[in-house]
Amino acid sequence: MPMLPEHDLWFSEIHEPSGTAQSWYLTAQRLDERRTPFQHIEIFATRTYGRLMSIDGCVMLTTRDNFLYHEMMTHPALFSHHNPQHAVIIGGGDCGTLKEVLRHKSIQSAVQIDIDEQVTRLAELYFPELCESNGDPRAQLLFEDGLAWIKGADDASADIIIIDSTDPVGPAEGLFGPGFVEQCFRVLRDGGLMVQQSESPLVHQQLIKGIRGNMIAAGFADLRTLGFPQPCYPSGWWSATLAMKGERSLDEFRYTDARNKSFTTLYYTPEVHQGTLREPPFLVKALT
Repeated sequence: MPMLPEHDLWFSEIHEPSGTAQSWYLTAQRLDERRTPFQHIEIFATRTYGRLMSIDGCVMLTTRDNFLYHEMMTHPALFSHHNPQHAVIIGGGDCGTLKEVLRHKSIQSAVQIDIDEQVTRLAELYFPELCESNGDPRAQLLFEDGLAWIKGADDASADIIIIDSTDPVGPAEGLFGPGFVEQCFRVLRDGGLMVQQSESPLVHQQLIKGIRGNMIAAGFADLRTLGFPQPCYPSGWWSATLAMKGERSLDEFRYTDARNKSFTTLYYTPEVHQGTLREPPFLVKALT
């Protein structure tokens, strides 16, 4: 494959809200792209981060650091539930979150609903390690509108709902609204948990405050914003906001089960889980 001219060897994402930009050195021409009715998806090969997927010019994941996001979007919620059996993933077309969910033996079904099938098809080609559980008999992959799907779901039919969405623009915008959160609350059983990717604790504090406000208004009893490193995203620090339906505290997670889990993780540990439940003072101050 021909090399790009030297001045074109960088993929850069400019992030206006934080006044910053990030760049990745590329090793070759763009590997693939798809223009769908929903978005523009591109795949690049980088020198140090493996392959990179961008959507509408924003980095979605890289080979090197996606484990941070996928582990923290899943395992804190799954180990906070006493016996998670039925999981729903809204978004998550790269299938990394689905893979992590299915590592839990208690899971009987995991439904993934992503509006754009091409995200999954490109992940299968360029991030096959994330898609190795797509054929699991417990998995169901649907390519449709997640908002419509959740409205049609039965009451109290899920234990875990994970909102693995892109930024709150375009197809994902409705996934950050109060009506959608109310529907998630309805679909969860008592003791169920909702997880929503909630952007950067450093840059998007007002968005996080709005997400938490929607969760409280919907009836969730306890919630935490879990921060974790994510080098490929703006500011290098990302978050997932976790909300519990019912009276049990999120402090009461299954520490021993997390310690003795039957699979390996690269970032998540029960100590990381316990530590991230303690929200940093600057974030607590910003959210009050």
